[in-house]
Amino acid sequence: MRFLGVDMGGTGTRWATSDGSRGESAGATGLVFDAAARSAFEAALAPMRADGPFAGAYLGVTGAGFEDDPTLRTLAGAVLGLPAESVTIVNDMVLAWQAVWPEGGGHLVAAGTGSVGFSMEGGVTLVGGRGTLIDDGGSGAWIALRALDALWRLIDDDSAPKGAEILADAVFGAIGGSDWEATRRHVYGGDRGAIGRLARPVAEAAHLGDPLALELMARAGGELARLARALVARAGEAPVAVIGGVLPLHPEIRTAMEAGTPGIALTFPTPDAPATAARLAKELAR
Repeated sequence: MRFLGVDMGGTGTRWATSDGSRGESAGATGLVFDAAARSAFEAALAPMRADGPFAGAYLGVTGAGFEDDPTLRTLAGAVLGLPAESVTIVNDMVLAWQAVWPEGGGHLVAAGTGSVGFSMEGGVTLVGGRGTLIDDGGSGAWIALRALDALWRLIDDDSAPKGAEILADAVFGAIGGSDWEATRRHVYGGDRGAIGRLARPVAEAAHLGDPLALELMARAGGELARLARALVARAGEAPVAVIGGVLPLHPEIRTAMEAGTPGIALTFPTPDAPATAARLAKELAR
């Protein structure tokens, strides 16, 4: 029997099977509260069915709740060709923590499209992770939105992004235009994944020496340090693993995070969440 493991994020979805097959698809979330979100969720899972059949599946899904959601399991099962009772769906942070700390013993800060601090040491502790509209400090979407805010404030003041020309060229080039209409369409007409991907041109500008972009890299590291400190304060002293696509963007992010967490042991692992999910799916079927 073959089992499927899925790690679904807002920017991309990765999957693995118990016999070593792997794949990637578009990002989606478990917030399937409208037709567009439901379609995105189904589209992210649809390519996996061709790799089946599967005897069971374990999915870590961004936006999924921490309680069982039969409706979401039924939806996933229908796409994957599985009965709902053969599908397990957890929040992607639960899966990430299981991948990093299979025997327990530590906390986790994840920074990708969004950001969150999470631990299952002595019970569930969750800090941050309130979405791009409220916070997600230090995440890709946070970096992108802070950059756009700063650029448009400069333009408001001087009709041009004076002192941040490198950043403006990188970000507006990625958006496809330097007028407000281009920004408006990209931010308000897209999704959180599209916003989060704008962190890459911000980081490129930082590598080219743009002072505003460099400042944003440091601020992002400071925000992630805050999550680590909050986890230790609330869940107890333990190492904090830091993962996610934001960290490789620029070394200043890690430097600032380390500076902001004195006395906390940070690790920077590269967990294999899809393979962990496939293993868990197989174990749950026993």
